Amino acid sequence: MKQIRKAVIPAAGLGTRVLPASKAVPKEMLNIVDKPAIQYLVEECAAAGITDILIITNRGKGVMEDHFDYAFELEENLRRNPAKQELYNAVHAVADLANVYFIRQKATLGLGHAILSAESFVGDEPFAILYGDDVIVSEGRPVIGQLIDAYHETGKCACGVKECTTEQVMKYCTLDVTPLGGNRYDVHRVIEKPERAQILSHFSILGRNVVTPDVFDLIRATPPSPKTGEIYFSEAVSALAEQGRLVAVDFDGRRYDMGDKLGIMQANVEVALSHPEIGDAFRAYLKKLAETL
Repeated sequence: MKQIRKAVIPAAGLGTRVLPASKAVPKEMLNIVDKPAIQYLVEECAAAGITDILIITNRGKGVMEDHFDYAFELEENLRRNPAKQELYNAVHAVADLANVYFIRQKATLGLGHAILSAESFVGDEPFAILYGDDVIVSEGRPVIGQLIDAYHETGKCACGVKECTTEQVMKYCTLDVTPLGGNRYDVHRVIEKPERAQILSHFSILGRNVVTPDVFDLIRATPPSPKTGEIYFSEAVSALAEQGRLVAVDFDGRRYDMGDKLGIMQANVEVALSHPEIGDAFRAYLKKLAETL
């Protein structure tokens, strides 16, 4: 079984749920404390042993390319200042996390269409998919690493799931599952954005997948939605499930929806509380603030 060394990050969404912040700044570049959201995804990949990452963007998101490149003038100024060596190291290291490539999705035709544009990058290798909206913070093994482990141990494609509220399931997807033991489940069917009566379980896929390259054929076989014209990637994932080739991993980690105003605020507050530089002071501030509410 081939090692997984490639990842695809679809990041071409327009960010309409977080306007006007995303009018000029891609939502993937919105900060969580002192790092943009997209950096958390790239760091997760690198920590799991992934070496090559393709980020799928669209017009107006070139700033992401700049972020993962060297910034020579800035870095030289930091390097010359002995008091800023730690900051220099942090800035310089961003460009060396992995081999990061970019391609544009020239038409917003859905997640399936975006992933299909990565076919030449992937080739004949299994690969990881991390949705650009979903930052997941874990104290132990990175979440995409947890899915890679499941892929190697079961021989099946893997998706990262969590139990969600009914309202969230209706916004995301629902899975028909049976337990395999521990935090893993066999998946038999996936329904995108189900009606209440269609809910199969309260498990939803939240931003992480590990799949084999034949998923591209399944995407090509997926007709566009008659309502939106988009190609839903969940249809290809459901086809894997119906073939008995998909396992769900109830992952260990805290997920933040960075395409949602509340998710952005939750990410900043919770990450700030554990931040080595500001954590203690921020916790004291929140306690004082809570006394006034």
